[in-house]
Amino acid sequence: MQQYETVIILTPLLSDDAAKEVIAKFRGILTDNGAEIVHEDNWGLKKLAYPIQKKTTGYYHLTEFRAPGELISKLEVEYKRDERVMRFLTIALDKHAVAYNEKKHSGAFQKKAKPETSTEEVAG
Repeated sequence: MQQYETVIILTPLLSDDAAKEVIAKFRGILTDNGAEIVHEDNWGLKKLAYPIQKKTTGYYHLTEFRAPGELISKLEVEYKRDERVMRFLTIALDKHAVAYNEKKHSGAFQKKAKPETSTEEVAG
């Protein structure tokens, strides 16, 4: 099974509950068709780079999953049918992207806090 990553942009007219319902619908489509969800990240309401359907903001949601290739066309048809989805992008991840995502999820790229210098050390 290939690993994929898909980002969807939902219309900003949805309430938080409605947005969660749409995301749950697509999560169900994935799991019902044999996909394994690796990671999900809800980016929330963000400003768009350019207006889509006369809207300047949208709810972003990223899903990383393993699935057979045939499932992608089914999933994208469902995205196109749902009027609450403004845009979507699904990409296949190569081994380098998978390794990078695993490191990112484990927190390897977190910025480490600088050790604070006490006033005694500076004065001393």
